[in-house]
Amino acid sequence: MHVLLVEDDEPVAESLRRGLKRYGFEVDWVTTGAAALAHTGPCDVVLLDLGLPDTDGLDVCKALRERGDVPIIVISARSDETDRVVGLELGADDYVSKPFGVREVIARIRAVMRRVQPRTAEESAAGGPDRYGTRLTIDRKAARVHVNGEEVALAPKEYDLLAFLTEEPGALMSREQIMEAVWDANWFGPTKTLDVHVAALRRKFAGVITIEAVRGVGFRLEIVGGTQESGTAS
Repeated sequence: MHVLLVEDDEPVAESLRRGLKRYGFEVDWVTTGAAALAHTGPCDVVLLDLGLPDTDGLDVCKALRERGDVPIIVISARSDETDRVVGLELGADDYVSKPFGVREVIARIRAVMRRVQPRTAEESAAGGPDRYGTRLTIDRKAARVHVNGEEVALAPKEYDLLAFLTEEPGALMSREQIMEAVWDANWFGPTKTLDVHVAALRRKFAGVITIEAVRGVGFRLEIVGGTQESGTAS
């Protein structure tokens, strides 16, 4: 997968490039809006900073969207809700606030690509939920989860937490990344609610997934008895 990274902050860009390449992504890095709009190489997704030296990233986002349907994920230090809303209204597919972890960005890329890439005819005919191991399926379009073909009742935030952690099974997600992705980028309340929801998922999916707490960091979800597969529920 080819990523166009539009970022003028060299340390941030280099960190993202190294991380993305470790996961098999090809990365073209440009530092200005003009260079992004002039880019002619292959591009499956754009990571777009808003604070560019030559133009506002929102204008670049609008121009890219007018040209085609390439997925755009805004990455920015701007935490103002107005910027987030405007970015999404101009055509961005997702918005990640700095600081962020490389794994979070990769999880966002994969989630966006799942939404925009056409499924195979077989997947489309069966509804196309994602399969994890042999027992767990998550239908992200319908926001429904099944174990062994039986639907599991989940509270809205329980579903959101499970959906986020299964974006990249085995990856260590920090508490901050999870709170921002599942609750709100500007969440200032206690993170104890995260532990409560993790405990609920452990109880409801015992023997299907494990969620390991890494002291002082966050959580890591693993699939019991198998790896993630993309497929359909039986």
